[in-house]
Amino acid sequence: MRRPRLILLILVVCRWGFCAAQDAPPAAPLSLAQYIEALDDSHRIAQKLKDDPSTGVDLLQALPESSWRVRDDGKDFYIPTASLRHDVEDWQKKNSDALRERIRAQLDALRSDARDYQRPPSDVRPRHVLLDSILARREFKGVHGPTWLDRLKQRLMELLFRWLGRAFASSAIPTISDVLVYGVMVLAVLGVAYWMYRSIRESANLETIMPQPLAVSTKQWPIWLREARAAGARGDWREAVHLAYWSGISFLEAQGTWHADTARTPREYLRLLPASSEQQPALRALTNKLEIVWYGMGEAGPEAFQQTLVELERLGCPCN
Repeated sequence: MRRPRLILLILVVCRWGFCAAQDAPPAAPLSLAQYIEALDDSHRIAQKLKDDPSTGVDLLQALPESSWRVRDDGKDFYIPTASLRHDVEDWQKKNSDALRERIRAQLDALRSDARDYQRPPSDVRPRHVLLDSILARREFKGVHGPTWLDRLKQRLMELLFRWLGRAFASSAIPTISDVLVYGVMVLAVLGVAYWMYRSIRESANLETIMPQPLAVSTKQWPIWLREARAAGARGDWREAVHLAYWSGISFLEAQGTWHADTARTPREYLRLLPASSEQQPALRALTNKLEIVWYGMGEAGPEAFQQTLVELERLGCPCN
Protein backbone atom coordinates (compact mmCIF):
# COMPACT_ATOMS: atom_id res chain seq x y z
CA MET A 1 0.00 0.00 0.00
CA ARG A 2 2.82 2.34 0.78
CA ARG A 3 4.49 1.95 -2.59
CA PRO A 4 1.52 3.16 -4.72
CA ARG A 5 1.10 6.12 -2.37
CA LEU A 6 4.79 7.00 -2.74
CA ILE A 7 4.52 6.88 -6.55
CA LEU A 8 1.39 9.05 -6.43
CA LEU A 9 3.20 11.57 -4.21
CA ILE A 10 6.17 11.73 -6.62
CA LEU A 11 3.82 12.35 -9.58
CA VAL A 12 2.03 15.16 -7.73
CA VAL A 13 5.36 16.86 -6.85
CA CYS A 14 6.63 16.58 -10.44
CA ARG A 15 3.34 17.97 -11.77
CA TRP A 16 3.51 20.88 -9.35
CA GLY A 17 7.11 21.64 -10.32
CA PHE A 18 6.26 21.54 -14.05
CA CYS A 19 3.33 23.94 -13.60
CA ALA A 20 5.45 26.28 -11.48
CA ALA A 21 8.11 26.34 -14.22
CA GLN A 22 5.47 27.13 -16.83
CA ASP A 23 4.00 29.94 -14.73
CA ALA A 24 7.41 31.51 -13.97
CA PRO A 25 7.45 35.10 -15.25
CA PRO A 26 9.97 36.02 -17.97
CA ALA A 27 13.18 37.73 -16.87
CA ALA A 28 12.87 41.49 -16.50
CA PRO A 29 14.70 43.53 -19.15
CA LEU A 30 17.98 45.21 -18.25
CA SER A 31 18.61 48.90 -18.50
CA LEU A 32 21.53 49.95 -20.69
CA ALA A 33 23.65 50.61 -17.57
CA GLN A 34 22.78 47.18 -16.16
CA TYR A 35 23.63 45.55 -19.49
CA ILE A 36 27.06 47.22 -19.56
CA GLU A 37 27.62 46.13 -15.95
CA ALA A 38 26.72 42.53 -16.90
CA LEU A 39 29.20 42.69 -19.80
CA ASP A 40 31.89 44.03 -17.47
CA ASP A 41 31.25 41.15 -15.04
CA SER A 42 31.44 38.61 -17.85
CA HIS A 43 34.64 40.20 -19.15
CA ARG A 44 36.25 40.00 -15.67
CA ILE A 45 35.40 36.31 -15.49
CA ALA A 46 36.79 35.75 -19.01
CA GLN A 47 40.08 37.36 -17.97
CA LYS A 48 40.52 34.59 -15.38
CA LEU A 49 40.07 31.71 -17.85
CA LYS A 50 43.79 31.38 -18.54
CA ASP A 51 44.80 31.05 -14.87
CA ASP A 52 41.69 29.21 -13.60
CA PRO A 53 39.92 27.04 -16.24
CA SER A 54 37.12 26.26 -13.76
CA THR A 55 35.81 29.81 -14.22
CA GLY A 56 34.33 28.64 -17.53
CA VAL A 57 31.36 27.37 -15.52
CA ASP A 58 30.97 30.80 -13.89
CA LEU A 59 31.08 32.47 -17.30
CA LEU A 60 28.34 30.21 -18.66
CA GLN A 61 26.20 31.02 -15.62
CA ALA A 62 26.75 34.75 -16.20
CA LEU A 63 25.57 34.51 -19.82
CA PRO A 64 21.80 34.26 -20.52
CA GLU A 65 20.56 31.10 -22.19
CA SER A 66 19.60 32.80 -25.45
CA SER A 67 20.07 36.58 -25.31
CA TRP A 68 20.30 39.69 -23.17
CA ARG A 69 17.08 41.69 -23.19
CA VAL A 70 17.86 45.39 -22.91
CA ARG A 71 15.27 48.15 -22.68
CA ASP A 72 16.21 51.72 -23.55
CA ASP A 73 13.97 54.65 -24.40
CA GLY A 74 10.90 52.38 -24.42
CA LYS A 75 12.40 49.92 -26.95
CA ASP A 76 13.54 46.35 -26.31
CA PHE A 77 16.77 45.04 -27.83
CA TYR A 78 17.80 41.38 -27.85
CA ILE A 79 21.55 40.66 -27.95
CA PRO A 80 22.09 36.94 -28.69
CA THR A 81 24.57 34.93 -26.60
CA ALA A 82 24.52 31.67 -28.60
CA SER A 83 27.89 32.32 -30.26
CA LEU A 84 29.54 33.26 -26.94
CA ARG A 85 28.13 30.24 -25.10
CA HIS A 86 29.22 27.95 -27.93
CA ASP A 87 32.80 29.30 -27.76
CA VAL A 88 32.89 28.94 -23.95
CA GLU A 89 31.66 25.34 -24.18
CA ASP A 90 34.28 24.58 -26.85
CA TRP A 91 36.96 26.20 -24.69
CA GLN A 92 36.00 23.95 -21.76
CA LYS A 93 36.74 20.96 -23.99
CA LYS A 94 39.92 22.26 -25.69
CA ASN A 95 41.37 25.08 -23.52
CA SER A 96 42.46 26.76 -26.75
CA ASP A 97 44.21 30.16 -26.57
CA ALA A 98 42.52 31.18 -29.82
CA LEU A 99 39.08 30.41 -28.40
CA ARG A 100 39.86 32.33 -25.21
CA GLU A 101 40.93 35.37 -27.24
CA ARG A 102 37.81 35.12 -29.38
CA ILE A 103 35.60 35.10 -26.26
CA ARG A 104 37.42 38.16 -24.94
CA ALA A 105 37.18 39.92 -28.32
CA GLN A 106 33.42 39.32 -28.53
CA LEU A 107 32.85 40.71 -25.04
CA ASP A 108 35.08 43.70 -25.80
CA ALA A 109 33.15 44.42 -28.99
CA LEU A 110 29.80 44.18 -27.21
CA ARG A 111 31.00 46.55 -24.47
CA SER A 112 32.31 49.01 -27.05
CA ASP A 113 29.02 48.92 -28.99
CA ALA A 114 27.01 49.50 -25.81
CA ARG A 115 29.15 52.47 -24.76
CA ASP A 116 28.98 53.94 -28.27
CA TYR A 117 25.19 53.66 -28.12
CA GLN A 118 25.25 55.56 -24.81
CA ARG A 119 27.03 58.54 -26.33
CA PRO A 120 24.83 61.38 -27.65
CA PRO A 121 24.75 61.77 -31.46
CA SER A 122 27.49 63.94 -32.84
CA ASP A 123 26.72 67.51 -33.93
CA VAL A 124 26.70 67.64 -37.74
CA ARG A 125 26.36 71.41 -37.96
CA PRO A 126 30.14 72.01 -38.38
CA ARG A 127 30.07 69.59 -41.34
CA HIS A 128 27.18 71.50 -42.89
CA VAL A 129 29.11 74.75 -42.49
CA LEU A 130 32.17 73.16 -44.14
CA LEU A 131 30.04 71.82 -47.00
CA ASP A 132 28.44 75.24 -47.54
CA SER A 133 31.87 76.87 -47.64
CA ILE A 134 33.06 74.35 -50.26
CA LEU A 135 30.00 74.85 -52.46
CA ALA A 136 30.46 78.63 -52.21
CA ARG A 137 33.82 78.44 -54.02
CA ARG A 138 34.23 79.93 -57.49
CA GLU A 139 34.49 76.58 -59.29
CA PHE A 140 31.02 75.56 -58.06
CA LYS A 141 29.22 78.78 -58.97
CA GLY A 142 28.15 77.33 -62.32
CA VAL A 143 26.54 74.27 -60.72
CA HIS A 144 22.80 74.84 -60.53
CA GLY A 145 19.49 73.65 -61.87
CA PRO A 146 17.79 75.10 -64.96
CA THR A 147 17.44 78.89 -64.66
CA TRP A 148 14.62 81.00 -66.10
CA LEU A 149 16.91 81.78 -69.05
CA ASP A 150 17.45 78.06 -69.72
CA ARG A 151 13.69 77.48 -69.63
CA LEU A 152 13.17 80.45 -71.98
CA LYS A 153 15.71 79.01 -74.45
CA GLN A 154 13.97 75.65 -74.36
CA ARG A 155 10.59 77.30 -74.97
CA LEU A 156 11.94 79.31 -77.93
CA MET A 157 13.49 76.18 -79.46
CA GLU A 158 10.16 74.35 -79.17
CA LEU A 159 8.37 77.26 -80.89
CA LEU A 160 11.01 77.38 -83.64
CA PHE A 161 10.77 73.66 -84.42
CA ARG A 162 6.98 73.89 -84.35
CA TRP A 163 7.06 76.85 -86.78
CA LEU A 164 9.45 75.05 -89.12
CA GLY A 165 7.22 71.99 -89.10
CA ARG A 166 4.21 74.07 -90.04
CA ALA A 167 6.19 75.92 -92.72
CA PHE A 168 7.25 72.68 -94.43
CA ALA A 169 3.67 71.42 -94.34
CA SER A 170 2.18 74.67 -95.63
CA SER A 171 1.11 75.02 -99.26
CA ALA A 172 2.01 78.71 -99.16
CA ILE A 173 5.77 78.03 -99.40
CA PRO A 174 5.85 78.20 -103.25
CA THR A 175 4.60 81.78 -103.05
CA ILE A 176 7.51 82.86 -100.83
CA SER A 177 10.91 83.61 -102.19
CA ASP A 178 13.12 80.51 -102.10
CA VAL A 179 16.09 82.59 -100.94
CA LEU A 180 14.20 83.90 -97.92
CA VAL A 181 12.91 80.48 -96.91
CA TYR A 182 16.30 78.75 -97.18
CA GLY A 183 18.00 81.67 -95.48
CA VAL A 184 15.72 81.38 -92.47
CA MET A 185 16.29 77.62 -92.36
CA VAL A 186 20.08 78.01 -92.47
CA LEU A 187 20.02 80.61 -89.70
CA ALA A 188 17.80 78.38 -87.56
CA VAL A 189 20.10 75.37 -88.03
CA LEU A 190 23.19 77.46 -87.25
CA GLY A 191 21.50 78.85 -84.15
CA VAL A 192 20.62 75.37 -82.92
CA ALA A 193 24.13 74.10 -83.65
CA TYR A 194 25.74 77.01 -81.77
CA TRP A 195 23.41 76.53 -78.81
CA MET A 196 24.20 72.79 -78.66
CA TYR A 197 27.94 73.53 -78.91
CA ARG A 198 27.73 75.94 -75.96
CA SER A 199 25.72 73.44 -73.91
CA ILE A 200 28.25 70.67 -74.55
CA ARG A 201 31.16 72.96 -73.62
CA GLU A 202 29.49 73.98 -70.35
CA SER A 203 28.71 70.35 -69.46
CA ALA A 204 32.32 69.35 -70.13
CA ASN A 205 33.58 72.14 -67.88
CA LEU A 206 31.31 70.97 -65.07
CA GLU A 207 32.45 67.37 -65.43
CA THR A 208 36.09 68.36 -64.95
CA ILE A 209 35.41 69.74 -61.46
CA MET A 210 33.26 66.85 -60.24
CA PRO A 211 35.08 64.45 -57.86
CA GLN A 212 36.47 61.22 -59.29
CA PRO A 213 36.02 57.81 -57.60
CA LEU A 214 38.43 57.52 -54.67
CA ALA A 215 40.41 54.55 -53.38
CA VAL A 216 39.04 52.71 -50.34
CA SER A 217 42.06 53.68 -48.25
CA THR A 218 41.34 57.38 -48.85
CA LYS A 219 38.92 56.97 -45.95
CA GLN A 220 41.00 55.53 -43.11
CA TRP A 221 39.93 52.18 -41.70
CA PRO A 222 39.03 53.53 -38.20
CA ILE A 223 36.48 55.83 -39.88
CA TRP A 224 34.94 52.88 -41.77
CA LEU A 225 34.79 50.94 -38.48
CA ARG A 226 33.25 53.86 -36.57
CA GLU A 227 30.56 54.21 -39.24
CA ALA A 228 29.91 50.44 -39.07
CA ARG A 229 29.39 50.60 -35.30
CA ALA A 230 27.06 53.58 -35.74
CA ALA A 231 24.99 51.59 -38.27
CA GLY A 232 24.83 48.70 -35.79
CA ALA A 233 23.73 51.04 -33.00
CA ARG A 234 20.74 52.16 -35.04
CA GLY A 235 19.88 48.55 -35.95
CA ASP A 236 20.99 48.65 -39.61
CA TRP A 237 22.96 45.40 -39.43
CA ARG A 238 23.33 44.89 -43.22
CA GLU A 239 24.98 48.30 -43.54
CA ALA A 240 27.10 47.55 -40.43
CA VAL A 241 28.48 44.33 -42.01
CA HIS A 242 29.03 46.16 -45.31
CA LEU A 243 31.01 49.04 -43.74
CA ALA A 244 32.99 46.69 -41.48
CA TYR A 245 34.14 44.73 -44.55
CA TRP A 246 35.46 47.90 -46.20
CA SER A 247 37.22 48.78 -42.96
CA GLY A 248 39.22 45.56 -43.39
CA ILE A 249 39.97 46.35 -47.04
CA SER A 250 41.11 49.87 -46.12
CA PHE A 251 43.29 48.41 -43.34
CA LEU A 252 45.05 46.02 -45.76
CA GLU A 253 45.40 48.73 -48.41
CA ALA A 254 46.95 51.13 -45.89
CA GLN A 255 49.52 48.43 -45.05
CA GLY A 256 50.59 48.29 -48.70
CA THR A 257 49.14 44.81 -49.27
CA TRP A 258 48.16 45.92 -52.80
CA HIS A 259 48.03 49.07 -54.92
CA ALA A 260 44.81 51.07 -54.69
CA ASP A 261 42.29 50.40 -57.48
CA THR A 262 38.70 51.69 -57.42
CA ALA A 263 37.45 49.06 -59.89
CA ARG A 264 38.13 45.89 -57.87
CA THR A 265 35.38 43.56 -56.67
CA PRO A 266 35.48 41.79 -53.27
CA ARG A 267 36.46 38.51 -54.97
CA GLU A 268 39.34 40.27 -56.76
CA TYR A 269 40.61 41.61 -53.42
CA LEU A 270 40.49 38.04 -52.08
CA ARG A 271 42.47 36.69 -55.04
CA LEU A 272 45.22 39.25 -54.43
CA LEU A 273 46.13 37.53 -51.15
CA PRO A 274 48.15 34.34 -51.71
CA ALA A 275 46.83 31.12 -50.17
CA SER A 276 49.88 31.03 -47.88
CA SER A 277 49.02 34.41 -46.31
CA GLU A 278 47.94 34.30 -42.65
CA GLN A 279 45.31 36.95 -43.44
CA GLN A 280 43.72 34.95 -46.27
CA PRO A 281 41.28 32.85 -44.13
CA ALA A 282 39.99 35.94 -42.30
CA LEU A 283 39.50 37.91 -45.55
CA ARG A 284 37.73 34.90 -47.09
CA ALA A 285 35.33 34.74 -44.12
CA LEU A 286 34.70 38.51 -44.38
CA THR A 287 34.04 38.22 -48.13
CA ASN A 288 31.63 35.31 -47.69
CA LYS A 289 29.72 37.18 -44.99
CA LEU A 290 29.51 40.30 -47.20
CA GLU A 291 28.24 38.30 -50.20
CA ILE A 292 25.54 36.59 -48.13
CA VAL A 293 24.34 39.66 -46.21
CA TRP A 294 24.90 42.52 -48.68
CA TYR A 295 24.73 41.05 -52.18
CA GLY A 296 22.63 37.96 -51.38
CA MET A 297 20.16 39.95 -49.24
CA GLY A 298 20.56 37.39 -46.45
CA GLU A 299 19.28 38.03 -42.97
CA ALA A 300 21.60 40.12 -40.79
CA GLY A 301 21.61 40.79 -37.09
CA PRO A 302 23.92 41.62 -34.22
CA GLU A 303 25.42 38.13 -34.35
CA ALA A 304 26.42 38.52 -38.01
CA PHE A 305 28.02 41.89 -37.23
CA GLN A 306 29.77 40.40 -34.19
CA GLN A 307 31.23 37.60 -36.33
CA THR A 308 32.44 40.22 -38.82
CA LEU A 309 34.26 42.09 -36.02
CA VAL A 310 35.87 38.84 -34.86
CA GLU A 311 37.18 38.21 -38.38
CA LEU A 312 38.51 41.78 -38.51
CA GLU A 313 40.49 41.02 -35.35
CA ARG A 314 41.88 37.89 -37.01
CA LEU A 315 42.83 40.03 -39.99
CA GLY A 316 44.94 42.17 -37.65
CA CYS A 317 42.57 45.13 -37.61
CA PRO A 318 42.11 46.14 -33.91
CA CYS A 319 38.41 46.68 -33.16
CA ASN A 320 38.69 47.78 -29.52
